[in-house]
Amino acid sequence: MTRTFATSVRREIWEHKSVWVAPISVAGFLCFALIFGMTHFTGSYSGSFSSMAAAQQRQIVAMPFAITAAVILLASFVVAIFYCLDALYAERRDRSILFWKSMPVSDATTVLAKFFIPVVVIPSIAFAIALAMQALLLLFASVGLSMRGIDTALMFDNLPMASMTVAMLYGIVVHIAWYAPIYALLLLVSALTRRPFLWVVLPLLGVQILEKIAFNTTYSGRFIGYRLVGAMGEAFDPRSLRGPITSLSQLDPIRYLSTPGLWLGLLAAAAFLYAAIRLRRSREPM
Repeated sequence: MTRTFATSVRREIWEHKSVWVAPISVAGFLCFALIFGMTHFTGSYSGSFSSMAAAQQRQIVAMPFAITAAVILLASFVVAIFYCLDALYAERRDRSILFWKSMPVSDATTVLAKFFIPVVVIPSIAFAIALAMQALLLLFASVGLSMRGIDTALMFDNLPMASMTVAMLYGIVVHIAWYAPIYALLLLVSALTRRPFLWVVLPLLGVQILEKIAFNTTYSGRFIGYRLVGAMGEAFDPRSLRGPITSLSQLDPIRYLSTPGLWLGLLAAAAFLYAAIRLRRSREPM
């Protein structure tokens, strides 16, 4: 079972190269932008930097590193969304479902392997790329500071890299669990319909429009927004989200683990996955 599952995961990575190509491409564009934007970055250390408060110094130093990680992780989330929409639909579209059903691989293994990609593989790739980009940024910043004749200790003394790395890993784990029902629902839609993207977008828009017209309320919109961005407010100290996360004291795992939305979402994810597995058994090529 374990070997079959691992083989299924490798097959998904091989067939959907976007799970690693897209984050690397985004990182490449970031690298290009950072090289040409190094003048602005190193300029933050000139003038009155040494007279600023310690908290403000840390924010100035940490901001480029936080933005770099945030952009790459956001790109990985978008990649995961489109992967899930295509994962079960593609095998029906290209008729490969007939071949894979002839193999000794259960529907449960197939669906869970596809679910494993957005919840483990893509975040792991994004985390590795983000770390590599931050190391590259650190190198660029050091060179830029040295060329300006500025002591690099100004940057290293105010850059809590270890705490930021732990916070980034924590944030990834938090969002994996928070987004699990989204990924599972998209896999279910991918197995169910011919145009998964439209069947996700149009109902979401339609429900909000009908609610606004009928009741003049926005509960559905707020629920969708909470599911998309609510993890940050639940897993971190809300007062610290105005800038980069530079201290472990800004993490709030107890509040996150006691949030009903987390556990209800995980239950919904299990139900969606069960439905997707049952549905795939009866799916035929288009």
